[in-house]
Amino acid sequence: MEQKTKVHAENGKQELLITREFDLPLGLLFKAYIEPDIVEQWMGTKVLKLENKKHGGYQFETTDPRGNKHGFNGTIHEFVPNQKITRTFEMENTPFGVQLEFLEFESLTDDTSKLTMHIVYKSAALRDQVMQLPFAKGINMAHNRLQDVVNILTYHDKAQ
Repeated sequence: MEQKTKVHAENGKQELLITREFDLPLGLLFKAYIEPDIVEQWMGTKVLKLENKKHGGYQFETTDPRGNKHGFNGTIHEFVPNQKITRTFEMENTPFGVQLEFLEFESLTDDTSKLTMHIVYKSAALRDQVMQLPFAKGINMAHNRLQDVVNILTYHDKAQ
């Protein structure tokens, strides 16, 4: 089955380009990235901090099946509602270092939208290490959950 989230990694480059079209209006897609309760549901993580503003920050924590806690955090450098978020991302206690992420949100129709993520790593070698993980499969699964979670929340809100 073809993955809906597309991950493009050019050989020798230290960046990734990730795109995904969602059957969600732009406002709902953006909300899924900034509302802690929704983020927790689709990312399967605990939101410890989420400050959606320029010079804001975030801190998330996830627990693996063995009960080990893993943290990741970053600083928000640019925040334009329903348009873009520029932020750093760091997985704590890993060799990957900090990456820079440019998230752009685009309306395609009244009911569909697109997310484009441009991720820059310190080196091509670090980017290649990340690509050795089940990264593409994982982000596709997370985006599928995002679509499902927001659909359920939207249906629930309409039903009330």
